[in-house]
Amino acid sequence: MVSFRFHICFLVLFVVFLTPTHSHGHICLPKQHVALFIFGDSIFDAGNNDYINTTTDNLANYGPYGETFFNYPTGRFSNGRLIPDFIAEFAKLPFITPLLYPGYHQYTDGSNFASGGAGALVETNKGLGIYKKGGRKVAMPNLAPLGCSPITRALNTNNTGACIEGLSALAKLHNEALSKSLQELENKLDRFKYSITDKYTSLSETKDNPSKYGFKESKIACCGTGPYRGTFSCGGKRSVKEYELCENVSEYVFFDSIHATERANQQIAELMWSGTPNITGPYNLAALFEN
Repeated sequence: MVSFRFHICFLVLFVVFLTPTHSHGHICLPKQHVALFIFGDSIFDAGNNDYINTTTDNLANYGPYGETFFNYPTGRFSNGRLIPDFIAEFAKLPFITPLLYPGYHQYTDGSNFASGGAGALVETNKGLGIYKKGGRKVAMPNLAPLGCSPITRALNTNNTGACIEGLSALAKLHNEALSKSLQELENKLDRFKYSITDKYTSLSETKDNPSKYGFKESKIACCGTGPYRGTFSCGGKRSVKEYELCENVSEYVFFDSIHATERANQQIAELMWSGTPNITGPYNLAALFEN
């Protein structure tokens, strides 16, 4: 099985909005045309890793990934659409193309830079560089309760399937620091605006009351093997070849041992787009797009 560190070290996911102020070559854009640029790891990767030399641990270009919506594997780590796919739909944009897609050179609607296995270290996360390039509006979900995914439940040394509370506590500390850092950037940078969606609270509530949010299963993954299907083996192409697949994916919060189902992604995207201040603030994405 791949190392556990692989699954929890990607701490920041974000999308950036640029408003072009001039035409790009012969393409005439509306004055307020907004492009959507996506950065992150496998939670946002729409297929960039299909075009790089990486291990099968970082790939989802085989079934059953992608089977629900696209009817084929696109490289997305889910059965269907991801959070940025829904956001693009809400914003009346096309699905944002992976940067590395062969022959892709059209950036007027944005680009997807996300890559499964990407990190968020200080030396690799040049947020101020994005601001200097014109990025003014940033949105992201904070970290989910990391100790409650199927992979971590399966690794619980007490064999109880309970959440590993220490990991979730680290996520909460990160979320507090993230909020503070973005507030400081807003005070420092002219016209900088941001949005954070409290994914930690949202998924905690879904975990505790799945039926309230239209799910039947919030602990066990749809695809995988072992306790809680927590072994990262979905598709049978990684180090562990055995895997099971649930009958009705719409009943599950997790598609594989780490990543959410399309339905769970949609619910987070809706909170990011139109969530109220108790869950998404200081702006939601609809407000950022409108202004």
